[in-house]
Amino acid sequence: MLERRARAEKLPFQDVQRARIVLYAAEGMHDTEIAAKLDTSSGLVGRWRRRFAELRLEGLKDRPRAGRPRRFPPAAGRRRQGGGVRAAGPLRAAAVAVLPR
Repeated sequence: MLERRARAEKLPFQDVQRARIVLYAAEGMHDTEIAAKLDTSSGLVGRWRRRFAELRLEGLKDRPRAGRPRRFPPAAGRRRQGGGVRAAGPLRAAAVAVLPR
């Protein structure tokens, strides 16, 4: 399971990296060696090794984050950002008249 995840091309980067951390640790590599090989910090390597040791595959998943959930999906938020205040009446007509078609 971990080998397949470590070789996957369509999984998120962090999922692949976490699988590689665990596999390198199983080969006997130290945190600093793994960190250098994967171009990350030894603290991050240690975190994922500990979580895997405690919770196995479940430990490699992200934990829920604190804070208020987003109100809109990211795509909807991008559409709304460009809007701003809408003009009505003559102001709107003038604004529409100068837009290229």
